[in-house]
Amino acid sequence: QVQLVESGGGLVQAGGSLRVSCAASGRTFSTYVMGWFRQAPGKEREFVAAISRSGKDTYYVDSVKGRFTISRDNAKNTVYLRMSSLKPEDTAIYYCAASSRAWAGAALKSSEYYYWGQGTQVTVSS
Repeated sequence: QVQLVESGGGLVQAGGSLRVSCAASGRTFSTYVMGWFRQAPGKEREFVAAISRSGKDTYYVDSVKGRFTISRDNAKNTVYLRMSSLKPEDTAIYYCAASSRAWAGAALKSSEYYYWGQGTQVTVSS
């Protein structure tokens, strides 16, 4: 079992940057593909980014490519999402999640993830 706790959300002006983190419990963190999702008010939860177990491969939704960077530190059981050039439409609750998929490229949907954090609010003001 994996428990995930996000942190680092907050209020930031458009064009600014923010890094959110997700700390995982347990000794098996490195065996999971990790992903970030977000859910804005009145909208469905959407995939944002995923990272392979080793951290070498990453995947992004088109709307954040070039602005967001997912990374992980397996020694610290932590996955990060660095967000820059933030836009008001990035406002959402951001969730991290863990998938047992062997290949991160197959973990681009929420249904591929079994463990979820409680989320952290990111608000981008215009």
